[in-house]
Amino acid sequence: MKTDYIEQLYTDYLISSNGYATAKGLSAMTNNEVSHDQITRFLSKNEFTSKELWKRV
Repeated sequence: MKTDYIEQLYTDYLISSNGYATAKGLSAMTNNEVSHDQITRFLSKNEFTSKELWKRV
């Protein structure tokens, strides 16, 4: 799966989340089309600060 897609999906999930945002929760929201492991690998390959995240949003 393309990293750009996961990045956009993840940022949208963070914006729309009313509680704790988790990789498992995002995976469940996509009916497991994007696995928990894919999200975790994406997040572990990058170091995101809140400033960088909001620039992407």
